[in-house]
Amino acid sequence: QVQLVESGGGSAQAGGSLRLSCAVSGFSYSSAWMGWFRQAPGKEREGVAAIYIGTGSIYYADSVKGRFTISRDNARHMVYLQMNSLKPEDTAKYYCAAGRPPASLPLQPATYEYWGQGTQVTVSS
Repeated sequence: QVQLVESGGGSAQAGGSLRLSCAVSGFSYSSAWMGWFRQAPGKEREGVAAIYIGTGSIYYADSVKGRFTISRDNARHMVYLQMNSLKPEDTAKYYCAAGRPPASLPLQPATYEYWGQGTQVTVSS
């Protein structure tokens, strides 16, 4: 049974930092893309960052480049999202996802198969 469990959400002031963690189990982790996605109320779910576990290839949404960093710990089957210089517009529920999307679409939510329950991130100005 595939399980993705996020942790680390919470509240932060604008300019602050948070680190999200995702524990992965029951999935062939080494040959998968792992992505972080977010969804704000009334908006569509959007890709934030993705990493191919096998090679470490990384993609970021333009809105978070230079502020967010995705990383993985292969031995522990963990994926992280370090979020710095947070902005109020980063407020959303953040989801970890696993899948094997086409290499050209690593930030497309519809191409991911497994999802965590999400963790809320709230950034105040």
